[in-house]
Amino acid sequence: MSRIAIPETMKAMVLTGHGDVDKLEYREDVPTPKPGPGQVLVKVTATAKNNTDRKAREGLYPTKEKGDVTSFAMGGEPTLTFPRIQGADVVGRVVAVGEGVDEARIGERGLLDFNLYADERRDINLTPDYYGHGADGGFAEYVAVPSDQFHHVPKPDLADAELAAMGMCSYQTAYHMMTSARIKAGERVLVTGASGGVGTALIQLCRIVGAIPYALSQQSKADALKALGAEAVLDRSDMERFEDRVKAVTGGAPIDAVMDLAGGEMTDRFIDTMIFDMNSRRDYPRLSIAGASAGNLSEIMWTRIYLYQVQIFGVSHGTREEAEQLVEWIRGGQLKPVLHAAFRLSDLHEAERYFVNRGSGYLGKIVIVPDSEWDEHGQMFGLSA
Repeated sequence: MSRIAIPETMKAMVLTGHGDVDKLEYREDVPTPKPGPGQVLVKVTATAKNNTDRKAREGLYPTKEKGDVTSFAMGGEPTLTFPRIQGADVVGRVVAVGEGVDEARIGERGLLDFNLYADERRDINLTPDYYGHGADGGFAEYVAVPSDQFHHVPKPDLADAELAAMGMCSYQTAYHMMTSARIKAGERVLVTGASGGVGTALIQLCRIVGAIPYALSQQSKADALKALGAEAVLDRSDMERFEDRVKAVTGGAPIDAVMDLAGGEMTDRFIDTMIFDMNSRRDYPRLSIAGASAGNLSEIMWTRIYLYQVQIFGVSHGTREEAEQLVEWIRGGQLKPVLHAAFRLSDLHEAERYFVNRGSGYLGKIVIVPDSEWDEHGQMFGLSA
């Protein structure tokens, strides 16, 4: 049910197949979705861009053969079919509700828990899929999503674009990396890829739970990362004698856990930082990995893994419990947005190229705003603002 007129068609950026940005087509005649039972229809005001948008579009999720060009299908059959509207981290306002949903929700501003959960379990998520991949997402004017996953966030001091920058694709992944590795207060945590969406979320989340984050990034971003909560920033462009550089900032103590978004040949060096002084450790060395920006293949001696009892956690997405905890922290102001810039939906090609070629000044998230919402929700965060 709706209290306002909903147009029959909407504008959306539609992914038509695997490939470059030319596979993203801006259309003005896409049928507006209707909310089904248990769903709400959201008028989108901002949707954060994530690296997974690009990787899914380019088919860069091989799960068996290193040369595969595909997208993941953790539940068996591929769920990314074309045409598809991407965009996982959706913010907007409820404009209509489906059967079984209280009409009082109409008008609420909210943030989407982006997961397509396979069941009702709250503590585990074994077959991760998400809006923008297995179902249409937020690179459009409207999207229909489950009512219980569209979390009301009335916080007036957060603009819609800022709230989108705190979306679950980054923050829930970061938190699940930490919960998987049992991060505790006082532990030293190395965060790779620290200037991106997951990295900046990890730094904040470490401080919330009392852990001490050490960031790996460009030195040009050191001041901003320290202001966000990083204890120290290690230069990723200089990996010589990396273990010694870590010792210099930790006072000679080993890293307790690594939150790795890089992979590639660097992973073995990250392990070095955890195992040089096993006698001083309070828990096993732990490596959570949720990305492979530095390469999809790593050479690691398994004898080092089992003799030093290194625990490795592969992380993709998270759980309902973790999403709800993050929303509470957002509502309470413990988490802060790290928003780099906003782009119009019709300029998504430009935003994709900017994201890939981001330079030394890039920190945090890019947000995509429907053209019809640009003046109110995007212009103030545009690159020319």
